[in-house]
Amino acid sequence: MKAVINRKTINKLAVPATIAGIAEPILSITDTAIVGNIPIDGIESLAAVGIVGSFLSMLIWILGQTRSAISAIISQYLGAGKLSEVRALPAQAIFFNISLSGILLLSTIFIREEIFILLNASGKILEYCVAYYDIRVWGFPLTLFVFAVMGIFRGLQNTFWPMLIAIVGAVLNIILDFLLVYGYDGFIEPMHLEGAAWASLIAQGVMAIMAFILLVTKTDISLRLRFPIHPELGRLVVMSLNLFVRAIALNTALILAVREATALGDAVIGAHTIAINLWLFAAFFIDGYGAAGNILGGRLLGAKDYNGLWKLAQKISWYGGAVSLVLTFLGFVFYRQAGELFSNEAIVLNTFYSVFFIVLLGFPMNTVAFVLDGLFKGLGEMRYLRNVLILATFLGFVPVLFLGKIMGWGLAGIWIAFVVWMAIRGGALVFKFRRKFRPLLQKA
Repeated sequence: MKAVINRKTINKLAVPATIAGIAEPILSITDTAIVGNIPIDGIESLAAVGIVGSFLSMLIWILGQTRSAISAIISQYLGAGKLSEVRALPAQAIFFNISLSGILLLSTIFIREEIFILLNASGKILEYCVAYYDIRVWGFPLTLFVFAVMGIFRGLQNTFWPMLIAIVGAVLNIILDFLLVYGYDGFIEPMHLEGAAWASLIAQGVMAIMAFILLVTKTDISLRLRFPIHPELGRLVVMSLNLFVRAIALNTALILAVREATALGDAVIGAHTIAINLWLFAAFFIDGYGAAGNILGGRLLGAKDYNGLWKLAQKISWYGGAVSLVLTFLGFVFYRQAGELFSNEAIVLNTFYSVFFIVLLGFPMNTVAFVLDGLFKGLGEMRYLRNVLILATFLGFVPVLFLGKIMGWGLAGIWIAFVVWMAIRGGALVFKFRRKFRPLLQKA
């Protein structure tokens, strides 16, 4: 059946996808806000959450790319009316992904201290990084499993169940954060930083159980591993590898930013942790329309409906742009309150306020990159996405980052580098989409 492209259709997918997409940043933001207000070693604890959170996000984003590959293939087969031909693929893909996550987890757990030293952590911050990581890391395979299941649901044009999983996980994490970090008089002793780690781990476990139950009961997709290997697994692995390399380039930028912020002092890494969490929150918020593009784009490509594809790109760009403008406006209105939510340390807040306007002004620009990024994943254009990220990171972000370091721009230099990074990403995607699909539109 031909997909209908209108506001109702797009929002039916985008709104639940937005809520589902902000689950991970909400987990990080909750940890950041609550840990930043711990009465003992608040700055050091906040810095540790920022460093470990960035490293774990890197691992999750690198191996979590299978979600987009699964979604793209399933949606394309759905659009072509051949969904029954890929029913054995998801179980093989999930097994492949979880196996890789186990290898990566075991390879990092023994060198975690060296990793955080490389990120410029030392002294009490290093000690807290190790303690926090030793608990949070076990949620890594659980998150990857949830991501893969969400990819299956997306391919089936369903974002409601991922939204439900995300809501339960986020709410549970917030409740547990308060109980375990600050304690409950007479019942639970305050666990401070380790309490935040346990809260996130438990929430991730519950989300994984929900994902498994919903997939088994609400779809015809089986998680039983069957052979022979599905012919599309090779294409999925190639897509995932391209996104894997892309994610390395992406996280090179994020990790370098954390490393440089850490080198500038405890207050700067604390301020950067607040800024990057708000930036990621906005990114995932805007990315709801990217998810709609991912879901519908693959289906339209499978059906060879290029007119619908062009219309989809226009609409999700406009809708995503409207959301980003609202977020920018709210950011300026609640400029000071945004910082105070995460920390009560004057030196951290003053540093954060000095760069927050750069973060906010970048939101509309980010829309183009995030929305078209989702659409390109649905179209299976993983190789181009990989090349764009490599170009943007090593010819845009890195030179500007180190120029800022040489010029003494401090934290502002790091965020100017982010703006340049996003401008290159968005511009390259607009160029490619118009060049490839406008001729097809004229022939349709």
